[in-house]
Amino acid sequence: MACHAAGETAGDEPVSQPSPWRCIDGCGACCRLDPSLRQEAIEALSPEQQQRYLELVGPDGWCRHFDTGSRRCRIYDTRPDFCQVANLVTLFGGGALGSRGGDALAIACCKQQIRSEYGGRGKVLRRFLRAIRLR
Repeated sequence: MACHAAGETAGDEPVSQPSPWRCIDGCGACCRLDPSLRQEAIEALSPEQQQRYLELVGPDGWCRHFDTGSRRCRIYDTRPDFCQVANLVTLFGGGALGSRGGDALAIACCKQQIRSEYGGRGKVLRRFLRAIRLR
């Protein structure tokens, strides 16, 4: 799945005036690593990162370190660099997280991934939208 850059649309909402990006607790949509759904992301990684990424994919397509019950990463403090949004934004050319372009890309990617995993009208998306508007 490709994410949209600033000025394009992610679903039905323009991303031209982004709020600061913010992660929310209890989401984990980005921890769905199923290679059939993330080919573009995998291709952006170095060969070493690709190998590590594929090692993290569990049989259900979720990261093997993601606790699906609590929706929390069990290795958050030591997670790979490609699991850190600031690094992903840079990989995809969105600029630095905290910049207009970086935040727009991170927000668009999060919206897209949350919609894909939890639905476009679910509680997780509503919590994310509230979180990015509060800052």
